[in-house]
Amino acid sequence: MYSLLSAQGQGVSIQGYEGSFHQMAARQFFGTDVEVIPCATFREVVKIAANKKESRGGVMAIENSIAGSILPNYTLLQKSSLKIVGEVYLPIKQHLLVNPGVKLEDIKEVHSHHMAIQQCMEYLDKYNWKLVETDDTALSAKHIQQHKSKHIAGIAGKLAAELYNLNIIVPNIHTQKSNYTRFLILQRSADSKPIEGANKATINFITNHAKGALAKVLTLIAGNGINLSKLQSMPIAGTNFTYSFHADLEFENKSQLDSALSDIEKLTEAINIFGIYKNGNNQPS
Repeated sequence: MYSLLSAQGQGVSIQGYEGSFHQMAARQFFGTDVEVIPCATFREVVKIAANKKESRGGVMAIENSIAGSILPNYTLLQKSSLKIVGEVYLPIKQHLLVNPGVKLEDIKEVHSHHMAIQQCMEYLDKYNWKLVETDDTALSAKHIQQHKSKHIAGIAGKLAAELYNLNIIVPNIHTQKSNYTRFLILQRSADSKPIEGANKATINFITNHAKGALAKVLTLIAGNGINLSKLQSMPIAGTNFTYSFHADLEFENKSQLDSALSDIEKLTEAINIFGIYKNGNNQPS
């Protein structure tokens, strides 16, 4: 549990509704008392996170171990004034939820977000249920509870079951049992402070037009003892096939990062540091 943001007062913006995986990530980072501000879109998450009057920051998914990177969110991050102050790797476990008393043979429909339905198709194919796509897994759970549905089940996480008093009639119905989503913890630049024990950085850079510039940048990063855990290219709008690169750098001490950034500066046209924070891989799931 971290204390970068207080669980009291203004909350943190999340995509989705209460009971969503974003709220689970927020709880894993800040503790169960953290207040959340549900948002319909990632753009709204960033907008509210950047507004001092509305929130203390935000939580935003950035990649999934199966689906890959959420590319529009890199663009949102790049255009914002927010800094990454932490991350969470959350196992995505989908459960079949029903109102108390409902049995498996009572189910006629299953409601959930289209991604959740797709993640569970191997299980769902066993039954002749009507599959209904909705905007959000947690919202589906909420509607089932509100309407006291006796013939409708939902697919969502454990927190949604707890918040809406639903029974997990069948746990872990997702096909891929190893499925993680990485969430970024975002805070306004003016409020962010150096993080003690930081061992990871996310940067964005644009290479110059010298031949082999990208390869040289990567060589210099490795030469400083830094692990390049992710490299994501992004086209620069308004240019002809010119790209910027998002990179996640893992290091043992800050001097390694400082040295690497100094070395690659002459090979890049611009470097933007999105955040220097603690690696979230060792957080409890």
